[in-house]
Amino acid sequence: MTPVDPSALFGAIVDSEVWPILRIGLQAAFFATVVYLVKLGFDLRSLTELRHLGRSKRSFRVFFIALTILFSGVLLYQATWQLTGLFRPRFLTFMQAYDRRQFNPAHRIRRGRILDRRGEILAFSERHGSRVLRRYPYGPAFAHVVGYSDPKFGASGLEAAANAYLNGAVADSLPAWGELGRRLLIREQSPRGQDLKLTLDTELQRLAVRRLGGKRGAVVVLDARDGAIRVLVSTPAFDPNRITAGLFRPGRPETPLLNRATQGLYPPGSGFKILTAALALEQGFRGTRHCPADGYATSSRYRKIRDHEYYAARRAGRVWKGHGNLGLATALAKSSNVFFARIGVEYGHAAFSRNLERFHFDRRIDLYQSPYGAWTMRTGRAPEIARSDKYGLAQASIGQGKVLMTPAHMALIAAAVANRGLAVNPRLVATDPPVPLARFMSAAAARRLAGMLRKVVTEGTGRTIDIEQPAIAGKTGTAQNPQGAAHSWFVGFAPAGRPTLAVAVMVEHGGYGSATAAPIARDLLVRAHESGLLR
Repeated sequence: MTPVDPSALFGAIVDSEVWPILRIGLQAAFFATVVYLVKLGFDLRSLTELRHLGRSKRSFRVFFIALTILFSGVLLYQATWQLTGLFRPRFLTFMQAYDRRQFNPAHRIRRGRILDRRGEILAFSERHGSRVLRRYPYGPAFAHVVGYSDPKFGASGLEAAANAYLNGAVADSLPAWGELGRRLLIREQSPRGQDLKLTLDTELQRLAVRRLGGKRGAVVVLDARDGAIRVLVSTPAFDPNRITAGLFRPGRPETPLLNRATQGLYPPGSGFKILTAALALEQGFRGTRHCPADGYATSSRYRKIRDHEYYAARRAGRVWKGHGNLGLATALAKSSNVFFARIGVEYGHAAFSRNLERFHFDRRIDLYQSPYGAWTMRTGRAPEIARSDKYGLAQASIGQGKVLMTPAHMALIAAAVANRGLAVNPRLVATDPPVPLARFMSAAAARRLAGMLRKVVTEGTGRTIDIEQPAIAGKTGTAQNPQGAAHSWFVGFAPAGRPTLAVAVMVEHGGYGSATAAPIARDLLVRAHESGLLR
């Protein structure tokens, strides 16, 4: 026998035609019960042995009149609050977000559609009997961006942040909020909200999901010139068409509710060398640094930091001779841990901390903001390293140790390099204007760094994705992970000579960045080039 859902049963009763009469009866019964209990309280002879005292009928009548006035006032206030509330955007937003009851009139609004940049429908509302249901044609593909809107479980993503807008909170979208409230009260029809057009590209978004192939990971693609986000994928995801209580059960290893792209913090590995290289350029780095085969350590107490060629040679039973003296461009192309650990320690803790601040570490950046909510991304996190801890500084300078970053932050940094050092605030809504966020590096440093990242693809660790159209620049990363296999990274942009799109790909436990993350980035940039997004 199927168990009865009390909330569903209550909602069905409230939606029925007999509910107005039943509600009046329930209120009258409640009032009569209160009066009866008060009457018992005034019946002193039944509660005490002072039977020789007369009853105080007058005092009970005064209390009864006061109670009647108070009860009537509460009912009047409740009715007025609900009726006038339906004419206020904030009240409707509150009712949709926090009142999960099926009979809530705010759930009868036919919210506006959510569209991609070409007008593809990502979310829409449709009538189902007396109810209005939200539908998501692409299921999990856009789940972490669009979110869900459910009368029982509330809302998330842009469905929550843009709730008032989708309801029709802007004055020019409905004749007046009074008309919306009137329709809700008389149940004439489902009032319509207004559409929200995003910067996302459905074709690229779905390609990113397919290329991740069910692996845990994230992909972010954004326009370096104006901050428009073209792809924002986190896998595994959930189906917003089927929200159940099990989705919120703690301890699920796949964590489908976690948006890995904007909230997931990961060691960036060699991708962080872009930041260290930018620091070196701003500091006026010249010349070379010696990178011996045996590695580098700040003292004999610590294990040496070595290049991956050392371990590859040892596994093959060979002896590696080392890189010798490396300049900055060659060190970045070869992804030398020894080189970047050395210069990180050379510039010191203060310069490292200033560099993190310049790249907006430990921040939250709004991707969409309204008076009723915001949709944000985290950047990176790097706990302060003690001045005496040079080894910790060396590890952090190559993207290991305590440094953590989100894929969205890595994409933003790549976009800043592509945009001559200026980071533009990422945005999800097409009508939001481009807004400069910060200058991550000088234009001169960005220009030199962009050339070095192109060399990574043509001559270094990114050679596997070196193609003619589009020419790609970027950095592979393989981030050591104490919980298992290394995380795979690629961060870069294209076309290399005239950058348009920046990309960051992260695959949990994916191994070498050149083997797993980089090909995904290449395929996305190739498709973007074919569709005209790189022009």
